[in-house]
Amino acid sequence: MLRRILLVCGILSSLVYATMDVIGGLQWQNYSWLSQEFSRLSAIGAPSRAAHLLFSPIYSLLVIAFGMGIWMSAGPKRSLRVVSFALIAYAIGSWMWPQFFPEDLSRPVVAMTNTMHIVLTFVTVISWILILACAAVAFKGWFRFYSICTLLAVIVFGSLAGSQGPALAAGLPTPWLGLVERINIYSFMLWVVMLAVVLLRTPEQELQKGIANRSR
Repeated sequence: MLRRILLVCGILSSLVYATMDVIGGLQWQNYSWLSQEFSRLSAIGAPSRAAHLLFSPIYSLLVIAFGMGIWMSAGPKRSLRVVSFALIAYAIGSWMWPQFFPEDLSRPVVAMTNTMHIVLTFVTVISWILILACAAVAFKGWFRFYSICTLLAVIVFGSLAGSQGPALAAGLPTPWLGLVERINIYSFMLWVVMLAVVLLRTPEQELQKGIANRSR
């Protein structure tokens, strides 16, 4: 029962993330989900920052709980244990950047908070790539294929979003940046939901059998 509760936290985490995105955008009169990045919602001075700071720790705690549920479900699969560890590390980083290193739109990109924000964003993408790659190793069949497709989506749309970084830093228009970044983000969020569903549908007996085989 504890394992199942922790796995359900994975589904809830993606729902909380989407709620944070929608509520934050609605609090900013001129915010555009199509052309402006998600992290702008937590920027210093943004009208949506208070809501983001409220939801962000909840999201991170749910992801940490989900990571623990994956660890309990991993059995003999070391690659799935890596997924668990990487998700927990990602959750900690996801909590850190809006709290301590938010975007400061009034300062240049080389400012400490903006530089660290970029670094943590890069770390987030790398952690997603590691998580998806290890999941592709851990599973077979359709979920392996799905994990690989999500991995490619994260790489492609993450690169497209990153290519607009110079324009963003220069204060130039960034058409479709918000859309491209959100395709990247929600590809991963949907994958988290599907991983939780797959593990929830895995019989407890099968997990115990895998653990027993590993201990022989």
